[in-house]
Amino acid sequence: QVQLVESGGGLVQDGGSLRLSCAASGIIFSIHAMGWYRQAPGKQRELVAAITSGGKTNYADSVKGRFTISRDNAKNTMYLQMNSLKPEDTAVYYCNAKYTYNYWGQGTQVTVSS
Repeated sequence: QVQLVESGGGLVQDGGSLRLSCAASGIIFSIHAMGWYRQAPGKQRELVAAITSGGKTNYADSVKGRFTISRDNAKNTMYLQMNSLKPEDTAVYYCNAKYTYNYWGQGTQVTVSS
């Protein structure tokens, strides 16, 4: 069975940092494109950052310069380093893996206090 398990969410102060992790199992991790999405109450789900199987990255304009996506294929894990967090970053963050099929984690809550 495929599992994507997010961890690292929590409550942080405005300007703080947090690192999210996504541990994958049941897939050939190295061939999947990976990404982080987020959804805030009343808003559409949006792509935050993505990383291809070859390591190329893409970021939403709202997080460029503050967030860094990375992956460790030996550990079947993807990361999102979030710095200079703002209240508008508050959302549930979801891990995504895509190859032939699209897989999603259950999400982890990130709350940034004002």
